[in-house]
Amino acid sequence: MNTHRATRIRMQRWRAAAGALSILLLYPAVALAQSEAQCSRLTSFRLNGTTVESAEVVEAGTFNPPGSSSTFRRLPPFCRATGVISPAIAFEIWMPLGEWTGRFEVVGNGGMAGTISYSAMANALRRGNAAGSTNTGHTTQPGNGFDASWSLNRPELVEDFGHRALHLTTVNGKQIVRQFYGKSADHSYYVGCSKGGGQGLMEAQRYPSDFDGIVAGDPAYNWTRLYEGAHLYYARSTLKDPESYLQPAKIKMLADAVNRACDAKDGIADGVLEEPLSCHFDPAVLACKEGQDPGTCFTPKQVKAVKDIWAGSRDEEGRQIFPGLVPGGEAGAGGWQSWVTGSAPFRATHWRAADSFFRYMVMGDPNYNALTFDYDRDKQALERLAPALDAVEANLRPFERHGSKLILYHGWSDPDISPLNTIHYYNAMQQATGPKTSDFARLFLVPGMQHCGGGPGTDSFDAVSAIERWVEEGIAPNQIVASHITRGVVDRTRPLCPYPQTATYTGKGPNTDAGSFVCRAPANRQAN
Repeated sequence: MNTHRATRIRMQRWRAAAGALSILLLYPAVALAQSEAQCSRLTSFRLNGTTVESAEVVEAGTFNPPGSSSTFRRLPPFCRATGVISPAIAFEIWMPLGEWTGRFEVVGNGGMAGTISYSAMANALRRGNAAGSTNTGHTTQPGNGFDASWSLNRPELVEDFGHRALHLTTVNGKQIVRQFYGKSADHSYYVGCSKGGGQGLMEAQRYPSDFDGIVAGDPAYNWTRLYEGAHLYYARSTLKDPESYLQPAKIKMLADAVNRACDAKDGIADGVLEEPLSCHFDPAVLACKEGQDPGTCFTPKQVKAVKDIWAGSRDEEGRQIFPGLVPGGEAGAGGWQSWVTGSAPFRATHWRAADSFFRYMVMGDPNYNALTFDYDRDKQALERLAPALDAVEANLRPFERHGSKLILYHGWSDPDISPLNTIHYYNAMQQATGPKTSDFARLFLVPGMQHCGGGPGTDSFDAVSAIERWVEEGIAPNQIVASHITRGVVDRTRPLCPYPQTATYTGKGPNTDAGSFVCRAPANRQAN
């Protein structure tokens, strides 16, 4: 080969390499331009009763939702589509531009909803999933997640809030995802807690083919009884008689006494009651003795208030309206000081939730005093809302026949919604669907976890990966490893077990390590 020819070949190879490099360098810009065009075209996508109002690419990094002070970081680039379903159901669909898992994950709401669940959408997006959320058809007053004023004389908005908004967001979201990617999602999932947990059960009952997998935490499924028999009843127990009010400073006293009596029953003194139903603590031991400083003890009316809250509400014939809370995990920012006592009378979350609901949605009178509501006398006003709000059907055969899976979870120390409420629902499911219920639905109780998180227990766990494996690989969750994190450091792990099993220490290895525990059914479990 002569020198000139060799030089020509080297020059050709160099130009080819340079061309290839320029294509590689140019590709992200080309891909981004294509994605932007593809994304923006969604505004012309026609959907029944629905308008896609905007569709734009959000670059990788941080995102500040409009009208929100929150900033979400470490987000991949995504197409953000916003829309409205008649009459006023706002929704958003986020679709990652890079690696997409092929999954569509719809996320639920909390309280009275009224906002897009941006934080949960960001979590779904970081997993590589397309994500969807809705405000359920209304906007709540800023800073008041339990505002129900929007519902005054608006039964159609109550219907949207109860079930219609999430279902239509799911239906439309699937079509938008297919339009953007040119293919349907391989699997659709729903993830929510509290109101969101109830939304998950509503979906499984009313719209059993919407999702392949549902994760429903601390579910507010029997909404009307929850609001009368829990929110209002727990508030009434401490507010009807001013002398029954529990001062916030006394909650730690109660929690410490419960732990002294029951914490070590599971063999480990760690501030967590593994099996709260085995705790038969009597708050009367905290009753004031003659001459004792009332700030260091409980008055007789305060003792009765605690007993009433643990016993739960009943109608005039003695039938349970809603179960009571259970002992354990009362202390802490997310415990009874937030939900039961508040910083002062009439400032606790139970009261704020009940007050707005009964004034606007139940009685239709902004001046109504919720403390005057009598279940036996006034329950018809409550029951007229049940068809739109309650998700109490225990027969999930249609959901099972669709091949879908359900993971329920609930914190044993939930000061909002009693975990017994979810146990009752799962037991009813087993009665309705038989001994093979666990083939498609499992319940995981979380010792020491408060409402959807917080508390002294292992409250950090990944139920989403568990439902994905169950749906896509057929691997049912026999346990879910959970962590307790202090100042960003994991200091304890524990397996969460499918009900009725509980985590039992083997006696070998550190009791802070999940590997030292096995899941076993308790010998005796007593219902409240």
